[in-house]
Amino acid sequence: MTLARSGSFALAVLAFASGCASNQPPPAAAPAPPPAEEAAPSAATGNGVQSGISDRPTGEGASQRPTLNASAQQAYNAGMNAFKTGDLAGARTQFTRATQADSKAYQAYYSLGVVQERLNEISNALSSYRQATVIVPDYEPAIFAYAVLLARSGKADQAVDYLNGRATAMPKSAAVSAALGEVKSIQGDSASAQRYAQEALKKNPDYAPAMIALARDHYRARRLDLALYTLRAILDGYGPENPPRDKNNAEARLLRGLILKEQGNRPAAIDEFQKALQLRPDLVEARVQLAAYMLESGNATDAAPLLEGAVRYDNNNVLAHLNLGDAYRLLGKTGEAKRELEWVQKADAQLAQVHYDLGLLYLFSDNVPGSTPSQATDTAISELEQYKKMRPRQAGSNDDTDELITRAKAKKAMLDAGGSDTSGDAAATPAAAKPATGAKPAAATSSAPAASSAPAASAAPAAAPAKPAAGGASAAFPDEPPAAAAKKTPGKK
Repeated sequence: MTLARSGSFALAVLAFASGCASNQPPPAAAPAPPPAEEAAPSAATGNGVQSGISDRPTGEGASQRPTLNASAQQAYNAGMNAFKTGDLAGARTQFTRATQADSKAYQAYYSLGVVQERLNEISNALSSYRQATVIVPDYEPAIFAYAVLLARSGKADQAVDYLNGRATAMPKSAAVSAALGEVKSIQGDSASAQRYAQEALKKNPDYAPAMIALARDHYRARRLDLALYTLRAILDGYGPENPPRDKNNAEARLLRGLILKEQGNRPAAIDEFQKALQLRPDLVEARVQLAAYMLESGNATDAAPLLEGAVRYDNNNVLAHLNLGDAYRLLGKTGEAKRELEWVQKADAQLAQVHYDLGLLYLFSDNVPGSTPSQATDTAISELEQYKKMRPRQAGSNDDTDELITRAKAKKAMLDAGGSDTSGDAAATPAAAKPATGAKPAAATSSAPAASSAPAASAAPAAAPAKPAAGGASAAFPDEPPAAAAKKTPGKK
C-alpha cells in the first residue's frame, strides 16, 4: 500500500509541520460545477482553464442533490460564462435568475454568494450561502464559504460554533474539518488550525484543500520552509510512492509564488503566478503580483491587461487600481491614469504611494485633463510634498522625491517665465514607479503590525451544477486585498 493511499504521508506532513500563529487571508471560493456534467476534481474546461470548483462530497452518506430544471440550468450556464469574463454584475443577474427559475437550485445560491462576496455584498453573500445549505444541509462548499466569510467579517467565534454544529451532523466530512482549520488560522490559533487540518486529512488523505490550509497557516506564521514542504506534496509529490495530490491546484501555485517572491527567486515566482493564472484567470492576487514584476521591468503593455482583469474580478482592490494607474501613465493614457489614481485617493486616504504616483503623472504627462501645464506642475509639487510628509525618507532608501520636486519647481519657473519646458531632465518620461504588491507578513514574534500575507484564492462560481450524484466540498472563497498595502519606495521613475 502506498503512503498516499494509506494516509501516512498526510500525517508525516503534519508531524513535520506543527505550529504557531497566523495572519493570512482565507481561501477563496469558486463557483460550483456546471449542471449538466459530473464535477471533475479540477472543474476544468477543455483547454485546462478551471471555470469552477469541484463540489463532490468529502465524506460518506451525502444527502440527495436536487437537479436543476431546464430554465435554471440555462441561466446558470449564462452566469458561468459571465463570470469567466469578469462580468460579475452579469453573473449575479444570471445566478439570481437561476434561483428564481428553480427554488431548489442550491448550486446557483452558492455561486451567487461567491459573486456577491466579490462585489463586497457581505450580508447578501452570507444569506445566499445559508440558503444553499437550507436546500442541501451537507453542501460543503457553502458551509466552508459561509464560515470563512463570517470569520473574515470579525465573527470568528460564531463561525467556530457554526462549524462545530456541522461537524456533529457530518462527522466524516473532511471539508468541515478543513474549514475549522482555516477559521482557527484566521484567529491566529495555529496549533488548532494544524490539528483540524490533520483531522481532515485523516478523513480524506487526498483532500488537497486541507493541505492548502496547512500551507497557508504555515505561511501566515512565517514557517516558510514548512509551507513549501506542504506545497511540494500537493504540486510535485515525493516520488512514485507519493505522487502529487493536485498538480493543477491554482491556489497552491499562487501561494508558492508568493513565498518564492519573498525569497527573492524572481524567475520561479513569475512561473508560478503564470501557471496559477493559466488555471484560474480569476485569481486577483496572481494578476497583481505578475503585473508588478512586469512594471518593474518597464513592461506596461503586458501589465495593463492583467490589472484590468484584476479590477474586473475585484473592483475594491486598491493595489490593482494603483498599479493600473501607473501602467496607464506609462502607456500615455493620461486620463485613464488620473481616473485610477484618484479612485485610490478616495478609497485609501492613508496610502502615501498614490501621492508619489500622482506626482509623476502631473510632472511628466502632457495635457492632464482639467489642468493647464502650470497647474499640472503645481499639482505635481503638491503631491510629491504630501508624499514626503506621509513617508519620510528612510536611511539607505533609494528615494528620489527631493530630486523630483526640484525638477518640478524648475519646470514651474520656466513656465511662469513664459518659456516652454524643453530640458531633457524635466521632460523625460520616467519609468514605472516601483509597483505596489502585498507586503511581507511580519514575523510571528514581531511586535510590528502584520502586513498582508498570502491571499486566499479568488472566488469563482461553482461550475455548472452537478448531477445529484455529485455533491459538494472543495470551495474556499474570495479574498480581499492585502491587509496592509505595500508602500512602494520610489527609486526609478
